[in-house]
Amino acid sequence: MYIHIGEDLNIRAEDIISILDKESANHSTLMEEFLNRQSERVINLSKNPYKSVIITNDKVYLSPIASGTLKKRSNQLNIHEV
Repeated sequence: MYIHIGEDLNIRAEDIISILDKESANHSTLMEEFLNRQSERVINLSKNPYKSVIITNDKVYLSPIASGTLKKRSNQLNIHEV
């Protein structure tokens, strides 16, 4: 199944490693270092400040959609798959 993460982008749910809210990402020195090291793989989908960070094997997305909303979408997919 696919999850809409912002703009016109849908990614496969099984490709998602982690979804973090902006506050968690901004208050973690490890996350800041990770984003700096992965800068060539970071894709900003937000025209305004981003609300969540989505980590996959290939890319890191900065999404305008809140992490709670993305979690609800992924849970809805799991319910429909049963």
